[in-house]
Amino acid sequence: MIWLPVLGLVVGVALGLVTNVTVPVAFSSYLSIAILAALDTVLGGIRASLEKSFDGAVFLTGFFTNTLVAALLAYIGNQLGVDLYLAAVVAFGVRLFNNIAAIRRGVFLLLRQRKLNRENAASRAQS
Repeated sequence: MIWLPVLGLVVGVALGLVTNVTVPVAFSSYLSIAILAALDTVLGGIRASLEKSFDGAVFLTGFFTNTLVAALLAYIGNQLGVDLYLAAVVAFGVRLFNNIAAIRRGVFLLLRQRKLNRENAASRAQS
C-alpha cells in the first residue's frame, strides 16, 4: 500500500506546479504549517507501509486531522499574539526526521535482504 501516500504526494506536487494559485501573505504561515503536517503524514504512511502496518483509513484521517489541527494551532496562536505554530514546527520537524530515518533504514534493510536472497538462490543453483 506504499503507492497511496506516494501517489497523493505526486498528485499534489503536480497540481501545485500546473495551477497558478497565489496564497496571500496573511495565510502563508497557516499554509506552511499545514504542508509540514501533511508531509509528516505522507512520510508516516510510507514508513508504515515499509513496516507492513499501513492502514488507509488511519492514513486519511491522520492526514486531514494533522493538517487541520496544525493550521488551527497557527491561527489560534496568531490571534493570541503567541507563536504557537513554532510548537507544531518543532513537533512535526522531529517526526519528519524520525520518519525519514526509519524509511531509510527500512529501504536499506529491504535491499540488503533482497541481495542476500539473490545470493542464496544463486549458490543453491550452483549446488
